[in-house]
Amino acid sequence: VLCCVIFVIVILGYIVLGTVAWLHGDPRKVVYPTDSYGQFCGQQGTPNANKAILFYFNILQCANPTVLINLQCPTTQLCVSKCPDRFATYIDMQYNYRRNKSYWDYYKLFCKPGFNNPDKVPFLQRCFPDFITRNGTLTVANKTSFKDGHGKIRSVVDLRDAANGITSLLDAKEVGVKIFEDYASSWFWILIGLVISMLVSLIFILLLRFTAGVLFWMVIFGVIAAVGYGIWHCYWEYSSLKGKPDSDITISDIGFQTDFRVYLQLSQTWLIFMISLAVIEAIIILVLIFLRNRVRIAIALLKEGSKAIGCIMSTLFYPIITFLLLALCIAYWAVTAVFLASSGDAVYKVMSTLPDCKYTNLTCDPETFSQSNVTKLCPGSQCTFAFYGGESLYHRYIFVLQLCNLLVFLWLVNFTIALGQCTLAGAFASYYWALRKPADIPPCPLASSFGRALRYHTGSLAFGALILSIVQFIRIILEYLDHKLKGAHNAFTRFLLCCLKCCFWCLEHFIKFMNRNAYIMISIYGKNFCASARDAFFLLMRNVMRVAVLDKVTDFLLFLGKLLISGSVGEDMLGTRIYSNVISLLIFFPHSQTVIFGSYMIAHGFFNVYAMCVDTLFLCFCEDLERNDGSPSKPYYMPPGLHRILNKTDQGGKKYAVS
Repeated sequence: VLCCVIFVIVILGYIVLGTVAWLHGDPRKVVYPTDSYGQFCGQQGTPNANKAILFYFNILQCANPTVLINLQCPTTQLCVSKCPDRFATYIDMQYNYRRNKSYWDYYKLFCKPGFNNPDKVPFLQRCFPDFITRNGTLTVANKTSFKDGHGKIRSVVDLRDAANGITSLLDAKEVGVKIFEDYASSWFWILIGLVISMLVSLIFILLLRFTAGVLFWMVIFGVIAAVGYGIWHCYWEYSSLKGKPDSDITISDIGFQTDFRVYLQLSQTWLIFMISLAVIEAIIILVLIFLRNRVRIAIALLKEGSKAIGCIMSTLFYPIITFLLLALCIAYWAVTAVFLASSGDAVYKVMSTLPDCKYTNLTCDPETFSQSNVTKLCPGSQCTFAFYGGESLYHRYIFVLQLCNLLVFLWLVNFTIALGQCTLAGAFASYYWALRKPADIPPCPLASSFGRALRYHTGSLAFGALILSIVQFIRIILEYLDHKLKGAHNAFTRFLLCCLKCCFWCLEHFIKFMNRNAYIMISIYGKNFCASARDAFFLLMRNVMRVAVLDKVTDFLLFLGKLLISGSVGEDMLGTRIYSNVISLLIFFPHSQTVIFGSYMIAHGFFNVYAMCVDTLFLCFCEDLERNDGSPSKPYYMPPGLHRILNKTDQGGKKYAVS
């Protein structure tokens, strides 16, 4: 109850945070480029309404790739209506102006002393050099060199180095156009492919009641046969090499060799392969012999899961609700983050090309900068726009608010997932605990389970989601620190950070596993999170072998289904659009990727419901075994298929009744 109250308060606070960010933020600061004077480029109702492109005076000053990625260079930036389309400097303009006064009509658009910018094209609403490779030579405007205005001839390669990383963006633009054209012409086929994958996923799940055992045993016997063939082949190679010259040399005698084929000429190599495969074969056979009953139980639960979904078909479409709620959370988080990032007034800082200027990155006022002594001590320095911020309490804690925005976002996302798991678990639990299936299943089991989860279990779900969110939040911080320390030479720090990342990764997956089973117990008994997590943990520990077998059998069959559905649908879509030449194939490749990825995600959504169904039925099955004994006063609720498997003596010598 306490966590439920806290969760509601946090949601209300999150709404307040979004409102405050909306009042103080201005997304135009993100959408429109900003010149050196803090003015938007291309915004209607301003002097730059018809100047939507940001122009860098001297892109050679942007030699640091990180500077250009941040779109902030130590050079004057102006809003222009179009990018320059010819090589020129201010000195060239003066020379040509003496001969022809009309030259000024063009160059006044870029009237800044020291102009040094080649032919450019607008990209991301910025002017970047238009690099073109002709016969293996890099050119700009069909030229390989240009004058820099200081009596030097500069190579186009210098421009490429200064704009490092931008060429890949320009290539991405061309690829993006081709992808857009592909989507525009193939959207109907993409939609058909996704609908087919949805139908195939549904049919696959419904047919698992008949094919689960066949699929599993076919693959298992196939693996046994493949390993057996490998043993025979290794023995044949070993026998063939036996007695040949130099084949009896040991691996330790020849030492390490870069050519792996050298080892294949030794009989000892094939002997090691044969022994290893024989050990693997023996392990597989022994596991199947000793765990055959548990494997049969796992397959029976998989079949029963298919029957349960057949009785409650609405559960297959619940992922749509989860998707919409997640989309709402992501959209709210993204909008809030943008408004927070764009909060505040324009902040100007000193930009200097001199490495020893002590005023670099200090705050300045563009209106009084020309009268200050900074221009004298640091010649060529400028007071340019840097970012949006302020000195108020709100602006000083923007970074903290962004962290809060991230943490609450993770909490809401995990709560949404937890709500879906608890809802599905409640629906499938109502199926299992119906003595006569499907006659005793309550009406609208999914809607009833959703209502119970919201009315009675919001606090428990929020508590479990909060624990997972904190661990994920710490992992994000560790990833951020690891990214910042990429160039660090402190080996101990890197090692410690790597260990922490590994530990928190394991902790996150363990918490996800425990939360999932705790939500199932919550949906069955209605206890709080801690009690349900404890009960689920000890119940799983008492059935640890069954858990391991069921988990692996389920994962294997569902993974096989995902590959089968996404691969077959994607291959069919690719086959319908293949052309005779390679270029056409590459152009139409994006839509096939989209169909394959979309089919996989659709199958993943359907199979997640199925996996939740199997996990719920398993915990109910374990509870059924411990609570009931098959007598008339305590009958089993398990289906007849499981009755038949358990109609044998268990580890304690107890007989199971058959309905």
